[in-house]
Amino acid sequence: MKKTYREIYEELGAVPVIDIHTHLIGGKLAARGLHDVMLYHMSVSDLYAAGCPSGGRLTEYPKWPTEEEAHHRIREAIPYLRFVKNTHIAWGMRIILNDLYGWREPITENNWRKLDAMIRERADDRAWRRQVLAKVNIKRSCTEFARRGKGEDDDLLQYSLEWAMFARCQWGEFDTAVYELERCWGRRPESPSPIGKGQRPPPERTIQTLDDVRAAMNHYIASIPCRQLVSTAATLSTEINYRLVTDKEMAEALLRRDRAGERERDIYASYIQEAFLSGLEPHGEEIVYQFALGAEPLPFETGSRLPQRTLSQLAEMLARHPKLRFQCFLASRHGNQSLCTMARELPNLSLAGYWWHNFYPDVIRQVMAERLDMLPVNKQMGFFSDAYCIEWAYAKAILIRKQMAAVLTTKVEQGQHSIRDAIEIARMTLFDAPQRLLNIKPVKEQ
Repeated sequence: MKKTYREIYEELGAVPVIDIHTHLIGGKLAARGLHDVMLYHMSVSDLYAAGCPSGGRLTEYPKWPTEEEAHHRIREAIPYLRFVKNTHIAWGMRIILNDLYGWREPITENNWRKLDAMIRERADDRAWRRQVLAKVNIKRSCTEFARRGKGEDDDLLQYSLEWAMFARCQWGEFDTAVYELERCWGRRPESPSPIGKGQRPPPERTIQTLDDVRAAMNHYIASIPCRQLVSTAATLSTEINYRLVTDKEMAEALLRRDRAGERERDIYASYIQEAFLSGLEPHGEEIVYQFALGAEPLPFETGSRLPQRTLSQLAEMLARHPKLRFQCFLASRHGNQSLCTMARELPNLSLAGYWWHNFYPDVIRQVMAERLDMLPVNKQMGFFSDAYCIEWAYAKAILIRKQMAAVLTTKVEQGQHSIRDAIEIARMTLFDAPQRLLNIKPVKEQ
């Protein structure tokens, strides 16, 4: 290991971190068993690619996997672990098991129950959970408002509203935007619709007319607990052709809902998304509109796609709402340079982290290096884990720190920065910028 890399990596360990996007559950921050570590959804995708029969996620919050479900999926996956030990996600799992549980053996049919019991034993240890976050200097995390629990961890957590996904496509559906709005009509904030779960539950109220759309959207905006949030998070599908839709077009498209196709899908999503942004804009000083870009639906999970058309339409969308602050989570490597140029010229756009299909070492380094060269440090945030338990927040913080040390080492060695300046730049993207851009309440470093 080069001396400069080692020095930078060690100094980065002392830099405090804000984890701006997770799915942690208040009061239940830690893994509930081996399944929460080994079958994190990115691991499931690895295993499915290797031939494991199941490609779907386990039962998700607010329900929990039964012991029968969890154990069945663990046993099913074990024969395929040897085929995925080369992947970045498998590296993360080894970091978790080695560092946090002292486990250094391969997981086998003969020993997995012992490891599962070790993880379950720590699940409700409140002091241990906090020690895990302290080991990687994560000072605060942002999670879904619907996962707040009873507020047991409000000193560690801040909240983002993930509820309706008006512009996220689902596999084989064309009226998703309308369904997402009507399933929230008359209800209080809850978890978003899961990805690719097949038949959807019927909503309590049905949207049939333009007046229904307006009434449902008014309810949605009025139900947002702005004072308890730092952001609202959603996905913008790159399959949708975004444009301004007239009332007449929307009303006529609603009459065709039972035979909707791509044209109707684009009308529904464009109209409802624009209505939502217009309603949210008066709260632009309170809330950041975070959106994920570049992960498109497949039967299980998503694949990375990002056409240039979407980037052009995105710029128009952001420019129409100058009082609303936008922040992008990107899942497509090749779109990063375009987004950097947009963030340079659109005052209300910032960029954050490395989402889903970008969370791999080579991609992280490229995206990170481009952003550091192209954007001011107060327009970018260097980390979010997208973790469902603190163990994965821990592993991803280490993996990002390793890539950041590599990028900064290159910049130091070519004379672009001193080591002192490199560490200060890291601090601003990992700690200072998140607090300012998201109005995070002041964080004590010690």
